[in-house]
Amino acid sequence: MKHLLLAALALCFFLDSNAQVSVNGVNVPTTLKTSSSSLTLNGAGVRKKAFFKVYVLGLYLPQKSKNIDEMLNANNEIAVRLEITSGVVNSDNMSEAIIEGFEKSLNGNIAPMKSQIDNFISIFSNEKIKEGDVFILDYAPNVGVKSYKNGKLLATTAGEAFKDALFNIWLGKNPVDANLKTKLLGN
Repeated sequence: MKHLLLAALALCFFLDSNAQVSVNGVNVPTTLKTSSSSLTLNGAGVRKKAFFKVYVLGLYLPQKSKNIDEMLNANNEIAVRLEITSGVVNSDNMSEAIIEGFEKSLNGNIAPMKSQIDNFISIFSNEKIKEGDVFILDYAPNVGVKSYKNGKLLATTAGEAFKDALFNIWLGKNPVDANLKTKLLGN
């Protein structure tokens, strides 16, 4: 009986460690392993622009939460996994969309962070973007936002204020997509 129980527990661990949820045909992992920890999927949804479903975004935290202030004010690791789901997305329009997101997040006052935003946007503008590309934007305390494309580290943007501005694109009071924000909060 003990062996059967241990085998069942091992199977549950294996299944849970490889668990995924499907969002718009994209398999979103329920855990995200980073260089310093393992984060839990808080929620995931689709970013829509006009009639297009342009990407699937998953929000990862140390533990699930619906409290945005807690997520952003705690200087804890936080990450998003963004997978491009439309062929209409390219480097130019993705870069423009990110600038628009920062403008909304910062209430139009991007000047104090212009150099950081330009550095960050280079991950979208320096290489072609195609359907299926996966970006991981991982904030590590005392390091900054580490930006990966298809597993390759492209840039690190320092600063907790930058992290707040970035994640407010999706979680702020004026998000780029209110329905996506609801999904990221696990609703």
